[in-house]
Amino acid sequence: MLVQDRSAPKRPSSPDHHHHHHQRKPLDLPSWASDNFYKILFAVFLIATAAAAFLLPSISDTAALLCFERSRSSPSSSDPSLRIPYPQIRFSSIPTIPPLPDSFSSFRSDRWIVVTAPSSPSSPALLRLSRLKGWQLLAVGTSHTPSDWSLKGAIFLSLDHQARLGFRVTGHLPYHTHVRKSVGYLFAIQHGAKKIFDADDRAQVLDDDLSKHFDVDLARETAEILLQYSHDNPNRTVVNPYIHFGQRSVWPRGLPLENVGDVGHEEFYTEVYGGRQFIQQGLSNGLPDVDSVFYFTRKSSGLGAFDIRFDGDAPKVALPQGTMVPVNSFNTLFHTQAFWGLMLPVSVSSMASDVIRGYWAQRILWEIGGFVAVYPPTIHRVDHSESYPFAEEKDLHVNVGRLINFLIFWRSKKPTLFERILELSYAMAEEGFWTEQDVKFTAAWLQDLLAVGYQQPRLMSLELDRPRATIGHGDRKEFVPKKLPSVHLGVEETGTVNYEIGNLIRWRKNFGNVVLVMYSSGPVDRTALEWRLLYGRIFKTVIILSEQNNTDLAVEYGQLWQAYKYLPKLFNRYTGADGFLFLQDDMILNYWNLVQSDKNKLWITNKVPDSWVHVTIDGNSTEWFVKQDNLVKKLVSGLPVNFQVSYKESASEGKLTICGSEIFYIPRRLVGDFIDLVGLVGDLEIHQKVAVPLFFMAMDSPQNFDSDALASSIYKKDLSANDSSLSYYNAQAPAVYPLNVKNEIDFIKLIRVMASGDPLLMELV
Repeated sequence: MLVQDRSAPKRPSSPDHHHHHHQRKPLDLPSWASDNFYKILFAVFLIATAAAAFLLPSISDTAALLCFERSRSSPSSSDPSLRIPYPQIRFSSIPTIPPLPDSFSSFRSDRWIVVTAPSSPSSPALLRLSRLKGWQLLAVGTSHTPSDWSLKGAIFLSLDHQARLGFRVTGHLPYHTHVRKSVGYLFAIQHGAKKIFDADDRAQVLDDDLSKHFDVDLARETAEILLQYSHDNPNRTVVNPYIHFGQRSVWPRGLPLENVGDVGHEEFYTEVYGGRQFIQQGLSNGLPDVDSVFYFTRKSSGLGAFDIRFDGDAPKVALPQGTMVPVNSFNTLFHTQAFWGLMLPVSVSSMASDVIRGYWAQRILWEIGGFVAVYPPTIHRVDHSESYPFAEEKDLHVNVGRLINFLIFWRSKKPTLFERILELSYAMAEEGFWTEQDVKFTAAWLQDLLAVGYQQPRLMSLELDRPRATIGHGDRKEFVPKKLPSVHLGVEETGTVNYEIGNLIRWRKNFGNVVLVMYSSGPVDRTALEWRLLYGRIFKTVIILSEQNNTDLAVEYGQLWQAYKYLPKLFNRYTGADGFLFLQDDMILNYWNLVQSDKNKLWITNKVPDSWVHVTIDGNSTEWFVKQDNLVKKLVSGLPVNFQVSYKESASEGKLTICGSEIFYIPRRLVGDFIDLVGLVGDLEIHQKVAVPLFFMAMDSPQNFDSDALASSIYKKDLSANDSSLSYYNAQAPAVYPLNVKNEIDFIKLIRVMASGDPLLMELV
């Protein structure tokens, strides 16, 4: 549910605050009403508006979210009046906000724990947090917290107390969610914080000692060497840290669903000097930080509370620049250099706020040479089997993959850190990741940081724009994670998970290790991100080839007429993939109809008459067909015996086999054969439409293909000018051709018709 932009609660005025010595006149109601008619009308309008705002949260979460998704699209650059105003701040002249003159005014502590105050202060976990030696517990109240809340050893900030602190951010915060912790962070900094443990009231710190599990004290001169994820694969932008700590089938909240299927452990790691891990993400035993998709698809009627355990002996692991990891707000240690990264955005759902903050903060962290490190279990959380509202996470699942890619490619030339933070927040609003409300909130947050005495860190050069260092054999560090007991797929779904979510998981499980190679003949600057958004939810990764090379969009160069020659390098890049599906952008894939297809066999449209044809070569044949036929004969004559025999058994004598080749699938077991055949083609200019069917018949007999996989595809070869591509789209077909998508409008139209097969697609538009 979206938070409402409400001002902070105000203290009631004194009864005689406006008292004057003038005597009041008797009220003449008819005369007063006549004189104030327009004021009355305006007041009625305001009351009606307020009532509508009050009732808005009662609308279903799904409807509210869809409304949010549509309303936060990027402002039109062609209409300046629609652009978000850029905040103008003089960071050099922010007045100080002194502590309130109360019992805490002179209190100082350099280690703080900040939590949202629950309705009751008596939970065992909260009591243990209040007694951690050397740490001060700060509980931030919400509208759900009683005003007389009290816990010995803890500082409690009620809503009234928060309003009197004088922070700018208070007026931007909703009353009812944990994002009010932003006030608590500022209070802690104002009172001497150098380390802040961001926690919740269920966090039971293991051994009651944070220093035993986190690096609470960082010293560059005595820094240890940390294991670090490798930057060897430039296409990897996010990792699932749970694999490193022994849980391959569990994923953290905020991991893009398209990465859930990446369950293999690291081939190798590298190393980095510690001392700059300014954000430290701990793991939680019991109930780890998982999303609603995991929670409900892994629950069965016979399974009680989760009690998932991670490997406490696994080494902590750092993230290099260019690679990200989900970061939460209930088990994370922030050092003073990263205090700016504590800001919890307010215009996104509460379940997404800390994850979006985490990715945003990681990107800015690179600007000061810092990094995130993930630590073995630091806390234990009890699973109370509470509801995990999927509607609160929808914008997270839809946008997080796109957000990560955006952040990695984002650059700024602003001279100071806070100016870069503000610029990024503005750019994120323009891209629709949050709204103008968070641009204003960021401006208020940065000013408040300076007002409470925070010193912004200095900038350092980014490694992202430097050539990547070659990882030599001696630089590779091996660590093989344990495989600990877990909760696996295949359990009975609870009633809370709807049918569509169950399907999404089933499709993802089936295709999660298949690489989709897409050839884009359209304008990639308008469609590349859309294709990744559409198919990236299902496949291991989406690689886009085009004659329009675009490194910013990760679009690789390739020519369609010989696209098959570019495939071997992609095969070698993803050696662990189950298979590779090639798709042209004018062929629409209905992936939900291919779940039963055999991923160990070849798929091609050999049973689609308009796609797979045999052309007789004689004196009437055109020059192009004759030339291609001669090239095929030349190639076949030099093929190894196994390829040559297989091809001749399937090919028609005196005929050239042509296939549109808009879609085909190669399983892992035949990838080597395909690479060999490409090598044998060499410099021969055999066209894609000729080479692909030739390769297929050489690799295996058509009777061994899974020909039924694509047999019912819709294939319109000759269309009249009046034919609408959407008119013949059918969600029951495995693929539909041709259907051209040239811009965002076309993409939206496509999504709306595809939603009849996958209803969750409607959340992309």
